[in-house]
Amino acid sequence: MTAVDLVQRLAELEQRVAALEGDARATTAPPEAGDSGVDCGEVGYGGRVAVGDGRVTWRIDVTPEHALALADRPRIEVLAALAHPVRVEIVRTLLGQGAQPPAALQEAARLGSTGQLYHHLKALTASGVVEQDKRGSYRLRSEAVVPVLVLLTAASDVAGQLRT
Repeated sequence: MTAVDLVQRLAELEQRVAALEGDARATTAPPEAGDSGVDCGEVGYGGRVAVGDGRVTWRIDVTPEHALALADRPRIEVLAALAHPVRVEIVRTLLGQGAQPPAALQEAARLGSTGQLYHHLKALTASGVVEQDKRGSYRLRSEAVVPVLVLLTAASDVAGQLRT
C-alpha cells in the first residue's frame, strides 16, 4: 500500500466518523500528489443552505480515481431514488418546507393513495436521502441536503438547463 493510499483511507475514515457523529461539516481531503509528482486532480462540491430551522454546511473533495473506485450499488440506489418525478417532488417539498407528515407529502406529490406514497418514500429512505423522525414525519437527512441539491443541479447542467 502506498502513502497516497494510506492518506486517502485515513481521509475516508475521518469523513465516515464525522458523519456518524453527526458533523455535517465532514470533509474528505484528497491525497497530495505522490512521489512521482503526478497530480491526479480532484473533484469536489459543497454548499451552505438553510433548511427548516437549521443551516447545513458540506464540503467534499476527492480524486477522480477515488470517486470511480467506490462501490457502484450505493450510488446507483441514490440516483435511482432521485430518478422519478414523484420522488423529486417529495424532495423539493422537504427542501422547501422542512419535515412533513405523510399526508402533506401525498398531497404535494399529487398521489391518489398512501400505498403509492410509501412506495416512493421506501426508495428515498433506503437510499439514505430521506429519514423518518420520531413523530412520523419525513425529512431530508441533513447529510443529504447539499449532495442532493448538487445532484439535481448537476443533472440540470448536463441537460443544458443552466446554460443560456
